[in-house]
Amino acid sequence: MAKEVTGEVTTGAGVYERILDHANRADPYPLYAELRKTPVARQADGSYVVSGYREIVALLHDPRVSSDVRNIPEIAAEQEAGTALPSSFIRLDPPDHDRIRSMMMRHFGPPHSPGRVDGLEPRMLRIVTDLIDAFAGKSRVDIVEDFAYPLPVTVICELLGVPRQDEPRFHRWSQAIIETIDPTTGTVAERERRNMEVRTELGTYMKELVDAHRRQPGDDLLSAIVTDPAIDLRLEELLSAAATLLVAGHETTVNLIANGMLTLLRNPRVLDRLRHEPDLVVGTVEELLRFEPPVQLLSLRRSALADIDLAGTTIPKGAIISLALAAGSRDPARFPDPDRFDPDRQDNQHLGFGSGIHYCFGAPLARLETQLALGELARRLVNPRLVADPPPYRPNPGLRGPRHLHVEFDGVLPA
Repeated sequence: MAKEVTGEVTTGAGVYERILDHANRADPYPLYAELRKTPVARQADGSYVVSGYREIVALLHDPRVSSDVRNIPEIAAEQEAGTALPSSFIRLDPPDHDRIRSMMMRHFGPPHSPGRVDGLEPRMLRIVTDLIDAFAGKSRVDIVEDFAYPLPVTVICELLGVPRQDEPRFHRWSQAIIETIDPTTGTVAERERRNMEVRTELGTYMKELVDAHRRQPGDDLLSAIVTDPAIDLRLEELLSAAATLLVAGHETTVNLIANGMLTLLRNPRVLDRLRHEPDLVVGTVEELLRFEPPVQLLSLRRSALADIDLAGTTIPKGAIISLALAAGSRDPARFPDPDRFDPDRQDNQHLGFGSGIHYCFGAPLARLETQLALGELARRLVNPRLVADPPPYRPNPGLRGPRHLHVEFDGVLPA
């Protein structure tokens, strides 16, 4: 493989394309290892893929790397021509990112609302229990459809104050938005155009919800935000942020839970330990976020605001940057024996939730949901086993998870 020296040679040629190929979705990790041989790799289209742990962390904390998609000409042109909601705060840079994020966080986490997520635990456990209770009398279920999807959807609906019966509507929008961040579907401009169309529809729906919560507030997050005089957001900013929380609040957690159950069934000793050592679930979920993260790639959403010298390569100003988070979390330069699933791993500073100012907003919620989900599945399912390994995978290489995960078992223990 060619070594990038001056920035004129395309490196890592073909490896990244093979990672994106659905034929390699079941096990992309050997390809990630190959990609890491050139930790900053220039692609044929002039973009750069970064795969080393140290290099990814450096860029996630570098103010010269922009998350504002308006700095990408193809996307900026589509946004100027369209009428969709403004970009979500996750697609903005400071100071706008910091301002909107801090406002949305006021009623979600510390310092203003430190107990909101933990206060959801009894209700989350009840949802988990009910879903597993429904397995009784069966010998086979689809963990994705019967458990990993309905759990976070129900939680995010109750948290935000979204009617659960509206799930079919926002599920369609969520799937469409996920497709627009799949680097294998169409051009950057085409994906942005579709993203704006869907976000416009979702924004109209969210405005109806916001208006309803203003008229009749409840104890949900949306009601708290729209009735708080200290929150100074334009309506469009609020709608965009709320739409992001609705979609991101369940899509990635579905994959995290499904990846987790798949990994436990492939590691029966860990599964057996989890049955007898409930506290092991904390380390299990952290290791899962490193070993089989639900967000594997941050593709074509960041750009360089200046020339950046990194790992012997200069990323030129204006270049688009993709971050291979899953490759970084298995970098042997950072994690000993990185291809071994080890829930006792120490110093596990994985990239499962990213890093820096864009660190996952919903990380505390996703952690708790997954801990409860995997802990109860491990404890209550008798002799669970995979029907197919590998299972079929979703198309998106960036948000990687099973489309279905069929599991057989001999019974369900009582809650």
